[in-house]
Amino acid sequence: MVLGVVVVAAVLVAATCFGLVRARRLGRMRDARSQQSEQPRLTAEQLRADSLGEHAALVQFSSAFCRPCVATRHLLDDVAGKVPGVRHVEVDAESHLELVRTLGIASTPTTLLLDSGGVVRRRAVGVPRRHEVLAALADLETT
Repeated sequence: MVLGVVVVAAVLVAATCFGLVRARRLGRMRDARSQQSEQPRLTAEQLRADSLGEHAALVQFSSAFCRPCVATRHLLDDVAGKVPGVRHVEVDAESHLELVRTLGIASTPTTLLLDSGGVVRRRAVGVPRRHEVLAALADLETT
């Protein structure tokens, strides 16, 4: 009986810790350079887009039944509309499986910040935080 209570308590503590760490990491714009030795260069053709932004592109990988993808779409559309030279490109992950595998996209929504040359500079899993997206775009201007 006591052993069962201890096991249940340990599982609850572990699950809570996992949930807190995951919640803290979701939506954070992380430096993409630390995740891979050489960053891929993406083109508008690969993303099936008309063009990438003059300054930057916010590339969102989505799926059909992803509710957080809707919030991400609205946020990134709003940012791209307010920041000159930035374009939001939404990519259906299911239609671009090879690209998803190449980029290591494990869940939707995933947002990639591309510089003007199409190089992946930042990445966020989950709904990105507006202030972090804006800060990443500002940081991109200075580099």
